[in-house]
Amino acid sequence: MVNTLQQVWDVLEAVPDPEIPVVSIRELGILRDVRHVEGGVEVIITPTYSGCPAMGQIEDDIRAALAQHQLSARITTQLAPAWTTDWMTAAAKTKLRSYGIVPPHTTTPGSDKVIRFAPRHQAAEAVACPQCGSVNTTETSHFGSTACKALYKCLDCLEPFDYFKPY
Repeated sequence: MVNTLQQVWDVLEAVPDPEIPVVSIRELGILRDVRHVEGGVEVIITPTYSGCPAMGQIEDDIRAALAQHQLSARITTQLAPAWTTDWMTAAAKTKLRSYGIVPPHTTTPGSDKVIRFAPRHQAAEAVACPQCGSVNTTETSHFGSTACKALYKCLDCLEPFDYFKPY
């Protein structure tokens, strides 16, 4: 059976991120491409950071989702260009907020570069609490439930929450 690219895209659209199941790997920007290659179809994925422990699970989930539809593909992990939060869809950011994770703030122009330099004393943008909306929040740990998130606490409602760090 010959896989069409659209069939593969359609199936993979529903594959959830194993660490944040309310968003798909497509919405997070982890699913980068589906293309024809000699002998079939190749699925290109990029980790949110180079040591992401979920990549093996994501590959397994892709294979399982395709197998349910009698489809198959070679899966390739591509590290360059490095993943950026700019690849997240607007829908992903909305779903993250509803789930209690603050999505990353919009990055600056030129964020398509792998290396970004910031001014030494750049004022941090306020991180609003996903529970009550207050910006009276503080970072309690630069690393939250995963390395790509920081742990914050709202000083008004006292609820802890994750903030998806912009890359």
